[in-house]
Amino acid sequence: MTDLSDLLTPEAVASALPVANKKNLFLQLGAVAARAYELDAKLVSERLAAREKLGSTGFGGGIAIPHAKIEGLKQVIAIVARLPQPIDFAAVDELPVDLVFALLSPVDAGAEHLKALARVSRRLRDRNFAAKLRGAGSPDALYALLTGVEARDAA
Repeated sequence: MTDLSDLLTPEAVASALPVANKKNLFLQLGAVAARAYELDAKLVSERLAAREKLGSTGFGGGIAIPHAKIEGLKQVIAIVARLPQPIDFAAVDELPVDLVFALLSPVDAGAEHLKALARVSRRLRDRNFAAKLRGAGSPDALYALLTGVEARDAA
């Protein structure tokens, strides 16, 4: 199991984020980033939206990995959201998105940013794992799946 705990805190996981479109999603992700990481919510939402204008981060299979670079960050961090109603994301397979794994990186984190994107995309490409994420009943359950907490707790 790939452990993503170095990217994520429990406060950065939302299991039922109600949004109607990408713009609203990015605003909500900014709000989560503000609570979880004390970042500027407006800046985060603006950066995610600006990156999205370059091309959809809809990865396929109902999953999106929006990402942006933010001044002042010391390391790559993440925000995870499961949406109760999928939204159009102009994904490569044209399927609406209900799982979102947003990555925020330091401005100078070129290789680190790409490695984090690759790790996350490899993990989320696993359809069985994605199904488990969709079935998680709470933010804590989502966090446990993404970080391997349940595997460590069971050991």
